[in-house]
Amino acid sequence: MDIDYKAIGQRIRKRRKMLNITQSILAERADLSDTNISHIERGATKLSLPSLIAIANALETNADSLLMDVVDNSEVEFKKEFAQLLDGCSAEEYRLLYNSCRTILETLRNK
Repeated sequence: MDIDYKAIGQRIRKRRKMLNITQSILAERADLSDTNISHIERGATKLSLPSLIAIANALETNADSLLMDVVDNSEVEFKKEFAQLLDGCSAEEYRLLYNSCRTILETLRNK
């Protein structure tokens, strides 16, 4: 099994930015170095389980939300992300997205 550390790092960065905190603040809260946070967010280093837990706690989230790109059973997290993505769409955007998703699903299911 290949772990996509870059995808995990991108999720960490996204959550950090959503909370409007710097890498330094995250590092302090997670008891890690600024350099380590930078490497983790870029996917340049492998993330240890204790570091992942510390970061998840510092970001006030769960590990599932940070690992959803690499864990097969992340349906709940993807549904939450999808709902956030759709939040604030106009009626026209909903219609276009619905039609696009329907076409994609039909294609996927007919393979």
